[in-house]
Amino acid sequence: MAALLCGVLRVSHCARAYSGVIRRYSTVETVWTCHTLTHRALINIRGQDTHSYLQGLVTNDVRALEQSGHTALYTHLLNVQGRTLYDVIIYSLKESSDDPTSVLLECDSSVLNSITHHLNIYKIRRKVLVEACPGLSLWALLGLNTHCTHTAEGLGPESEPRPELRNGDGVVAMVQDPRTPLMGWRLITRNQENPAGIITACNHGNTDEYHRHRYKIGVPEGVRDLPPGEALPLESNLVFLNGISFSKGCYIGQELTARTHHTGVIRKRLMPLSLSVPVEDLPLGGAIESAQGKAAGKLRSGVGELGLGLVRLSHAKETLTVSSTQGEKVTLTASVPDWWPKDMKDKL
Repeated sequence: MAALLCGVLRVSHCARAYSGVIRRYSTVETVWTCHTLTHRALINIRGQDTHSYLQGLVTNDVRALEQSGHTALYTHLLNVQGRTLYDVIIYSLKESSDDPTSVLLECDSSVLNSITHHLNIYKIRRKVLVEACPGLSLWALLGLNTHCTHTAEGLGPESEPRPELRNGDGVVAMVQDPRTPLMGWRLITRNQENPAGIITACNHGNTDEYHRHRYKIGVPEGVRDLPPGEALPLESNLVFLNGISFSKGCYIGQELTARTHHTGVIRKRLMPLSLSVPVEDLPLGGAIESAQGKAAGKLRSGVGELGLGLVRLSHAKETLTVSSTQGEKVTLTASVPDWWPKDMKDKL
């Protein structure tokens, strides 16, 4: 079995496991577009205390990875004030590693050093090893169905087609994106592998297309969308993105998050924006105002004329404005994502 740089993964075992699942359930051939995610990095965490260690650091319940059928979790790491530091996806490697507790943690590549430092600070005496994995590549697989309209109800892991493997020898992990099926699938391979040789009916796409897709549907990712120490997890729709557990017990930043959830008072939410000019002409973090000049939120980030903004729900249906770098008023509109729960959409 081929060993990877992290020293714990056995690729051929992993490939057999995933290819079997995919062939068993796939019923429709979908044309997939493979987007390389160079803005994301991977960290391997392994050792007998891995799950208990992560349980006290992240918003989601890591014990779910020990259950059959759970192979990936979306979650945030918070500071002690309950604000987001890092958004991550945790991948279980129990079927492809000698260590059944071994996981891969996906994060923003621009903060790889700081998140590694953060993880090491909280190791204390726990038996875990935290190690970057530069020998692995991360891809997003978007099919035709990921661009369709879905509601949040009745959308389970079997409702989207699974990519068909042509050759799985270089596959480390392939799982449906745990945030929403509209984000397709995540594929982790060795660096030298080409997804077109792994996935049947696979075309290469560019990273900008991937970002345009997620901005269009309103899914945040990385420090530009979720500024460290500033973004609040519930305002960032962490509940809607399956990224938090309110029954798991204590973790860093849990107190404020739980209190906000139980009061039910969330006045602002991260929402997709359509802008009348490219977002590159606007100051990120610029104040969004209503037609009456009232504070209505902040512009976060975007690509072209699509973006994300933290918008006051009381102004979400209005035509909004933000000042350009030249001081001109630019119009924008917020929309309600299809993957939000129906009762939430009905309120707006």
